[in-house]
Order: sequence, then structure tokens, then C-alpha cells
Amino acid sequence: MRCPSCGRPRVLSHPELLTLAIAHMDCDAFYASVEKRDNPELRDKPVIVGGGKRGVVTTACYIARIKGVRSAMPMFKALALCPEAVIVKPRMEAYVAASREIRDMMNELTPDVEPLSLDEAFMDLRGTTKLHGHPPAVMLARLVKRMRDELQLTGSIGLSHNKFLAKIASDLDKPRGFSVIGQAETLDFLAEQPVSLIWGVGQATKTALEKAGIRTFTDLRRWEKDDLHRRFGAMGDRLWHLARGEDKRRISAHRPVKSISNETTFSEDIAALDLLEGHLWRLAQKVSDRCKAKDIAGRVVTLKLKRANHASLTRRVTLHEATNIADRMFRTGRELLVPALEHGPFRLIGIGLSDLVPAAEADLSPDLLDPDAVKRAQAERASDEIRKRFGKDAIVKGRALR
Repeated sequence: MRCPSCGRPRVLSHPELLTLAIAHMDCDAFYASVEKRDNPELRDKPVIVGGGKRGVVTTACYIARIKGVRSAMPMFKALALCPEAVIVKPRMEAYVAASREIRDMMNELTPDVEPLSLDEAFMDLRGTTKLHGHPPAVMLARLVKRMRDELQLTGSIGLSHNKFLAKIASDLDKPRGFSVIGQAETLDFLAEQPVSLIWGVGQATKTALEKAGIRTFTDLRRWEKDDLHRRFGAMGDRLWHLARGEDKRRISAHRPVKSISNETTFSEDIAALDLLEGHLWRLAQKVSDRCKAKDIAGRVVTLKLKRANHASLTRRVTLHEATNIADRMFRTGRELLVPALEHGPFRLIGIGLSDLVPAAEADLSPDLLDPDAVKRAQAERASDEIRKRFGKDAIVKGRALR
């Protein structure tokens, strides 16, 4: 139903509004909104959060989006579309702090909050009406009002009967939207929607579906489950259920982290080992800090490189035991980097840890081939404590200045 005053498709009434309880909250242009909040001079300007001219757009505010700027767009293309844009380098510490405040607000509504990223999360509010004295829809409206009043940030809500539809709903009327997809209207709503609306349907899957004559959910419903399975494997079963708006996945507040990584794109291609080492160390330290904050470690170190022609190179090694020590990650990454130098110069470098375990299971036995590793690890932990007290730049290794 459209608002009789402004004509916008906002919900005025809905027969299932007070019974639906699966929600998805997505902040509006989150990084850019934090930047505008913290710097009022940016409020009425097109803002792009991202790297240099060789990087990509992390987030664009809605003013920049009007010009066609989108997330993950190469920066040079974004600047061609919106040359007057203000480019702001990402400040992850500020975004993490804002995300935590929003997460605390969501946790006051329900313990069943499943974060997808810093700026979006699912919430299962079933059974909370008795606790709060109001149905989920009312509490969600109060949540976004609190975000606006207390944090000067906005978000859009999708409310439905499962995760698949709640996430679709949250994107229907951004920014500051509140959209509802009820059970009774599910099939009609999905009928003419493109199948690209389904998570995991990227360009390759979309092309494969189009070759089979499948462009909309109605096209998909014409197929028998067995035929979809034969044509698309396990994905076929998922497609059959989602075509009917069926999604039995539960909201889990404790989804395990599978990997932690960090990468950077250079303003100019780099071939020199000493310069690449400087970047590699800084990235290893960031990954290490994140692992230590989460009290986890990893057994697999992965080095990511991107050549000037955008071709990616990935090298990985499994350690004999897990680690979250930056020094060990850096040295392992360097061993992978040196043989790959012949493929340079590079426009991007990244490092990550996977096969994650609790930190208590990490770095237990000394490396007999590197007797000084224990001393370096002890020095790193001492440096961590100093940085906690006096700031992250209180101690900087010489290699980080390259």
C-alpha cells in the first residue's frame, strides 16, 4: 500500500504485520554515513569511502549513488561518474565501534542476532512479544529510531517469515525503509522477480539459468525438483525451495568465523621485495590483532597477489600448529612471496589465516628450525600490551615504515 501523502510504497497496514518475527536490518550506506556523522562538512556532499585511484569503492553515499557509483566499482570509474566526490579512506576502528553500539541495541531485543557483516544482521524475535510487551514490528521500528536519535545512523528493516525473504525485504525501500513480505503474499511477490535475487546466483549461475530458460521465479517453478537437481546439482534443490519462498535455515548467534584476512591495493604497481615486505608486515599485524581480539588462531596462511592485468595469484601453506603471531604470519607469507616475485609487478597484496582454532591451541611448541621465534613472540606480546595502553602507533617496527 502506498502512502496517500507522498506516494511512496511504505507499509501502512498489513494483515501479518504483528505476527511476523524474522527480520533483517541493513544500515544505509554505513561507512559513508559514519564519515558524514563524524564530519558534518561532508553531510551534503557526495562521499565515496575507498582506496586511491587504483582501488575500489568500499561504500558510496546515496548522493554519489544517484550518479551511478556503486560498491566494488573501480575508483577511476566512480570518479568519472562523480568527479566532485569527496574520497575518504576507510576508518575501520570507527565503523567497528559504531557496529558494536548497534549490535548492543539489537541484543536488547533478542539474543538471537546473527551478524552478516559490520552493517547488517538477522534477528529472530519469536517469543519476544511477552518480554517487551510489543510485537516485533514495533520493537524494530523503535530500534531504527534509537539508531537515528542516539547514533545519527539509519537502517532499513526487512520483516518476513524466513531469512531469505527478510533479506530481500530490507532492500526494497532503502534508505530508511521498513518492508514486509507476509506468508500469504510470498508466491505472488516472487513470481516475476528475477532469479538473480537469490543469494549465490552470480553472473555465472545467472547465465547457466538463462540457458535453461530460467529468468524469473515463475520460470523456476515450472521445473520439477529432480530435473533441477540433475541440471544444477545440490544448487538445484535449493533453487526449488527458494522459488516457493521456503527457507528453513535458523538464525544462529554463534556462526563460526572461517577465516580472517586483510589486503591493500597500491596506487602504483610494485615489484620491489622490500616495499612488498613493508605492506605484508602491516597486513600481518592487522590480521594478528583481529585474531587476538577474537581469541582465535589459524593453521593455514594464505598469500594473495594481484598482477597489473588483474590476474590473481594465491599461495597457501599449512603450519604444523596454529598461530596468531604477526611475526610468524609475516615470515610465512614472505616465504610464499619470494618465489612469486617473477610474476610481478603487483597491484594488490593480502594475507589471511584460515582453519581457525581457539587461541589456547596455538603456538604451543617451539620451532626447532627457528630458535629465536619464541623470543620474537614474547617481544610481540609485550608490544601488544604497550599498544593497548598507549595506542597502536606507540611501537612501530622498522619494516612497517618501508
